[in-house]
Amino acid sequence: MGAKTANTPATEKKKFNLKAGMQSFGTKLSGMVLPNIGAFIAWGVIKAIFLKGGWYPNAQLAKMISPMVTYLLPLLIAFSGGSMVAGHRGGVVGAIAAMGVIVGTNVPMFIGAMVMGPLGGWCIKKWDDRFQDKIKQGFEMLVNNFSAGIIGMLLAIVGFFLMGPIISTLTNGMATGVDWIINHGLLWVANVFIEPAKILFLNNAINQGILTPLGIQAAAEHGKSILFLLEPDPGPGLGVLLAFALFGKGSAKGSAPSAIIIHFLGGIHEIYFPYVLMKPALFLSVMAGGVTGTTLFSIFNVGLKSSPSPGSIFALFAMSPVNIGNYIGLIVGVTGATLVSFLISAVILRRDKSASGDELAESEAKMKSMKAEAKGQQNVAAAKDVMSAAKGIKQIIFACDAGMGSSAMGASILRDKVKKAGLDLSVTNTAISNLQDKPGLLVVTQEELADRAKDKTPDAAHIAVDNFLNSPKYDEIIASLKAEAVGGTDEAMPATETSKAKQETPEDELKELDLDKITEVDFLHHDQNIGSATMAQATFRAELRKLNKDVKVRNVAIGEIDDKDNVLIIASKETARRVKLQFANVQVYTVDGLLNATNYDKLIEKMK
Repeated sequence: MGAKTANTPATEKKKFNLKAGMQSFGTKLSGMVLPNIGAFIAWGVIKAIFLKGGWYPNAQLAKMISPMVTYLLPLLIAFSGGSMVAGHRGGVVGAIAAMGVIVGTNVPMFIGAMVMGPLGGWCIKKWDDRFQDKIKQGFEMLVNNFSAGIIGMLLAIVGFFLMGPIISTLTNGMATGVDWIINHGLLWVANVFIEPAKILFLNNAINQGILTPLGIQAAAEHGKSILFLLEPDPGPGLGVLLAFALFGKGSAKGSAPSAIIIHFLGGIHEIYFPYVLMKPALFLSVMAGGVTGTTLFSIFNVGLKSSPSPGSIFALFAMSPVNIGNYIGLIVGVTGATLVSFLISAVILRRDKSASGDELAESEAKMKSMKAEAKGQQNVAAAKDVMSAAKGIKQIIFACDAGMGSSAMGASILRDKVKKAGLDLSVTNTAISNLQDKPGLLVVTQEELADRAKDKTPDAAHIAVDNFLNSPKYDEIIASLKAEAVGGTDEAMPATETSKAKQETPEDELKELDLDKITEVDFLHHDQNIGSATMAQATFRAELRKLNKDVKVRNVAIGEIDDKDNVLIIASKETARRVKLQFANVQVYTVDGLLNATNYDKLIEKMK
């Protein structure tokens, strides 16, 4: 690996770093908007209900609309941007600085807030780094308060006279360009780039970092904006998933119906990304679906009042103006995008001659490597390695940009595993900007956000996953936590036992098994071999029925093991070794492949 890196051409390195820089920049932009999506939704709902022509017009309550878009939303963005750089203190200075560009212009200053917020945080951070250790004891609060106030004031003045006019000109220029594209019917071109970029995990950067600020400005002027629909349209992804549900194979076909519910109703679009990566030709499907949806939205003059988040069909309708034509156009656009994406996906899948549809795990691994390439990082340590160094875990937090969506579902999945394992642990989710460093904390985040999470909580244990919704690391976390609870780690086990776990042969295992005690046989799986474990379970159960054996046969993950001597665990070599090291009471039988029938002949013979 080292030699390969050393011989990489300079031009290749430059390209690689540029790609990583774009990913990082997009994440920072979306990180300023995502924590405040609730405020954007509140503004959109208030506008949809109380504005003239809304559901329940009310002139008094409608007075909130203009101040919210002029002051509240930009100041929240600026505070978030400053906080990302220098915590709460940076957020305060960033908000003060943004006030200059807000008052110095006559358009909603979202772009200005994204500039002045981080700038304010950076300035106060540099001040503190330079002078904090020189403040005399007893004067800390006085100096800190006045330094923040004075620096914020100076930046606000600069923003008013300099940055305000510059950013206002740029913003108006961008808005004019977008209007020109819309008026000339070319907005659909954007989807040729948006749909592939979403699958490369630039969805938040594109939507919250670029489209939402421009859309808010357009909605403030025209009452709605089509820009809010370019990325959140669920149609292209829905078409792909429907095609897999009808024409897919193996685990991809079986998992597609539940993925449809999560994607279309729950608004978690990341769920369909692995399906597209499984068959790269499906990029054509989502691109064509996105182009179709945007074209139909343009024809029917469809727009939303604010950004829908997450991209659920319910959120789209909630953010729609109260207009029957807009509702109809919304339905037509989403339906059209779904239909085109489905038809192209169906042709691709039906022409597929591969024997199995179990490439889903492989595509998820491909997604992981693509994400790692996009951000220029190496893969983080395995969960079991992190957990072996982490002691006293009392709380697990899933962290993402917004603290909602896929991280909430990941927390729900692990919370269920924690409950089944009988562990007394808190499992929650939050935005990375809200993380607080404290002892006994385990932070689980996506790999592209791992560095930010570590910066916020350097003393916590950290595990990065490629997919919140389906990661084998969850079982490793549970197994390690259970092992710690019962003292079943490598360090706690006597040297003779550790040696035994490493060197014992299947013949030795078979001699030591006390099969008279066995009332339950568990086939141990992880996410990559769950199909094999299920088939082996069915075959083994059929053999036991022939022997009239009243033995329960299950298919389990390592975190679901019940550590009792009446349980027999059947697992592959490496997994079996881990079970022996981490569980004191279960009996273990090692096989060289879960589907290799010869593995079970001697075991069945001994159970007669």
